[in-house]
Amino acid sequence: MTFDSAVHYVLDLGAPVMMPVIMTLLGLALGQGFSKSFRAGLTVGVGFVAIGLAVGLLVQVVGPKAMAFADVLGLKLDVLDVGWPMGAAVSFASPIAAALIPTILVLNVVLVAANQTRTVDVDLWNYWHFIYTGAVIHAATGSLWLGVLGACITAFVIFKLADWTAPAVEHHFGLEGISLPHTETVNWAPLMYALDRIERRIPGLARLHADPASVRKRLGLLGEPILMGALLGLLLGVLGAIPDFRAGATGKAVKDVLTLSVSMAAVLVVLPKMVAILMEGLIPISEGAREFLQKRFPGRDVLIGLDAAVVIGHPANMAVALLCVPIALLLAVVLPGNRMLPFGDLAALPFYVLWGVAASRGNMVRGLINAIVILCGILWIGTSLAPLTTELARAAHFAPEGLGVQVGQYREWSGVALGSHVIPWIVLQLFQPGTFVIGIVAALGYGGVWWWVRGEIRTQFAEPIAAKAKAAREASDAGKEAAA
Repeated sequence: MTFDSAVHYVLDLGAPVMMPVIMTLLGLALGQGFSKSFRAGLTVGVGFVAIGLAVGLLVQVVGPKAMAFADVLGLKLDVLDVGWPMGAAVSFASPIAAALIPTILVLNVVLVAANQTRTVDVDLWNYWHFIYTGAVIHAATGSLWLGVLGACITAFVIFKLADWTAPAVEHHFGLEGISLPHTETVNWAPLMYALDRIERRIPGLARLHADPASVRKRLGLLGEPILMGALLGLLLGVLGAIPDFRAGATGKAVKDVLTLSVSMAAVLVVLPKMVAILMEGLIPISEGAREFLQKRFPGRDVLIGLDAAVVIGHPANMAVALLCVPIALLLAVVLPGNRMLPFGDLAALPFYVLWGVAASRGNMVRGLINAIVILCGILWIGTSLAPLTTELARAAHFAPEGLGVQVGQYREWSGVALGSHVIPWIVLQLFQPGTFVIGIVAALGYGGVWWWVRGEIRTQFAEPIAAKAKAAREASDAGKEAAA
């Protein structure tokens, strides 16, 4: 077996199999012992399987209804969103993939050792985001080395963004010691914190507030996640069932609407519980990593980098994401310059709007506004990346099957997931012939926005961060006194 085929074999195992192995090996390296490490790793694998079941249900019930609503709108676009699997497939099938996986791993280790990042990215499956950057640069320039350089730049920026957003992951989502180096989500964070900072200065908008807790307090049962899911499912079901109502198939339409309503209620209730299973396995590894580093590098702390799937179940995020399904289709009609029909990734919108909602601290009013801005960016970037992505997909003999649409009527393929690759798009502009000036302007603009909001997360969570630091100091002082 060649190195290239061995790499692809391991990646084809998927996160549910890979993560137990990775976590067990990591636990052993951190001195946690085989029994504890294996149990933690297996629990993480079970958590990923459980989350996958919930997300799979979301895809199964939302996708067809979204496409039915697209037919109602009469969308005639020539780029089809065939979903994130195409992005992963063309990335791992590219000539650059086998070289980039060990390169990114080594880069991550070097950055952690040099104290340039705290994130240890164990989410090997989602390295396809970095590889995708290298693949499109390679396709655009013909240079393997520029592709490797572009992928490494993307990885470095994403690791820094993961470090920067870690306090929000801990205090907003309740996951201590975890960061999210998930390119297609975390690269929106600086833009969303900047937008939310502006929104909070608009008097009328600043006073509007609706988070799950306040809605529950005001509306009682109607504010519970189970009822929110049922009502949002009812809305999506009715929109998707319009063709059936028109055709006189009322019985089928009512059945589909009710099924979607109950399914959405199930997802909003079950997903957080499934994340809790995954966290049960992660906590021992995270604590072991922290102890390991503190012994060898006093004052250092480490973050375990994971897929954003561990936080998408936040009730505010799910509510905003489900509202964004019909909004995304409406935007596809009216947004100037858009050629992409959102379809394959519509059910995965909880991933892509994540930081729009998190930046608003769960305020669903501002979170929805932020999410709409994200959707506009996704449609533009997805359209821009379509030619190169289609070229890569055809070279890899990728065939989008089972989508329930006539793929042949679309000239090019792209995706909502690919449209969420802000950093890869900027890096591509810097290396692609003829777009260097666009890349410089975009990079400076993105960097300027990030610099402007660099203290925003720490400011938002100043009290819990200060309380944690105080508790750590008191525990350390108590330990010293006991030793004396």
